[in-house]
Amino acid sequence: MTPAVDGSTIGDDGLARPAWAAVDPMLREYYDSEWGMPVRDEQGLYERISLEGFQAGLSWATILRKRPAFRAAFKEFDPELVARFTDADVERLMLDSGIVRNRLKIQATITNARATLALRDDGGLVDFVWAFQPPATPRPNSLDEVPTTSAESVALSKALCKKGFAFVGPTTMFALMEAIGMVDTHLLDSHRRGSSGVWPQ
Repeated sequence: MTPAVDGSTIGDDGLARPAWAAVDPMLREYYDSEWGMPVRDEQGLYERISLEGFQAGLSWATILRKRPAFRAAFKEFDPELVARFTDADVERLMLDSGIVRNRLKIQATITNARATLALRDDGGLVDFVWAFQPPATPRPNSLDEVPTTSAESVALSKALCKKGFAFVGPTTMFALMEAIGMVDTHLLDSHRRGSSGVWPQ
């Protein structure tokens, strides 16, 4: 692998990716097939919000490796099922070594399931989140040009907090916006730039 002129790394397949996605096969597969692609279903979006919350203070690789265990622990992130979790479920999850055993994050995931259901009376989670899509997207040449927050992520964070969500800070929400294609922060020389169909290349 060799660094590309504009900041990506050229893999052994000849494709340009950011350094974080260039080496680990799991991260490379995630970057090539999922990251930055639109998520427009309630369950999928609730899962992404949940996992981004668990990621706070940790590496995304850690969360991605534990994703199957998270899905098992939280009933495939079906918000209707998670909303019915009790204090006993919290204690059960605190003993589950397959996930991140952080009580506040576990409780937030349950809280956010209930908030997701409540949002159905207000247009639903998907429309609520996607209403904060910005009018333009970053065009970074290198990773140091990729922002970590935006006016829209700050506004989305505040709006979700008002609706009862937890662990949805502005940085976490910008990471969500990147992950679900609301913004395209693929480097300009990446082979994935423009792949979401949301933004022109």
